[in-house]
Amino acid sequence: MASSLLLAVVVVLDMVAFALAVAAKQRRNTASLNKDSAGRNYCQYDSDIATNLGVGSFFILVASQVIIMVVTRCLCCGKAMRPSGSRSWAICLFITSWVTFFIAASCLLAGSVRNAYHTNYRDLMGERAPSCQTLRKGVFGAGAAFIIFKGITSDLYYVSFSKANNNGPPPYARDTGVRMGNL
Repeated sequence: MASSLLLAVVVVLDMVAFALAVAAKQRRNTASLNKDSAGRNYCQYDSDIATNLGVGSFFILVASQVIIMVVTRCLCCGKAMRPSGSRSWAICLFITSWVTFFIAASCLLAGSVRNAYHTNYRDLMGERAPSCQTLRKGVFGAGAAFIIFKGITSDLYYVSFSKANNNGPPPYARDTGVRMGNL
């Protein structure tokens, strides 16, 4: 049977990762164009807190995925599951969980790296303004959305896996031989 405590821990980890991703979305870098003492233009960036929030969200997301995969032995290790609808759902949800995990992790890492990148270009002639590039608005938001999808699919995967593993012995384990003795 599925462990309620394990499900609660994984849900809490996913919600913390989601909250950090939303906070990173809200606190992403902004840049302003300034002039130095020589009259050259340069980009002034604010704090890098969104980078740290995105990386923290990534590590918590990884911890959540690792917990589920260790408990279920990553679907491929351990005893074979009994053929049933629960096994089919477990396989489908296992694949979906990994796909959504990779998308969420990619969004969080790409957003953190891009948020940490600051253009250092200074216009030496003072004619052109440098491009003060910042992270697009939706990168951390997409990561947060896929964290929710990953949380739902990995929890459903764990429940389906537990049902497929705990349905008792397979039906072919009975004695099916023909008796040759006296009646």
